[in-house]
Amino acid sequence: MKEILSLPTATLKRVIALKEKIEKLQSRLEAVVSNSSTDGKAAPKKWTMSAAARRKISAAAKARWAKVRGTAKAAPKKRTMSLAGRRKIAAAAKARWAKFRAAQKAK
Repeated sequence: MKEILSLPTATLKRVIALKEKIEKLQSRLEAVVSNSSTDGKAAPKKWTMSAAARRKISAAAKARWAKVRGTAKAAPKKRTMSLAGRRKIAAAAKARWAKFRAAQKAK
């Protein structure tokens, strides 16, 4: 301990700077060691899936769910209303509005 105290200040500053560098390098080394696997093998590479592969998987999943639900893959047929049916509904709506307006005028 007396040896360190007898050193000049410039040398002490240099010793402190070197000690700090050693501590930083040790912490970086520990970080590298902790990230690597324990058996010495390299970490597996992370891979991404192409858009085409995602579409294929999505289509297969949708087909499986359709099979589970018992629905066909084809879109359900749209229901259409006949012209006569639409005219009946329009006439009934006009009659309701006429009745409503007559009730409003009567007030």
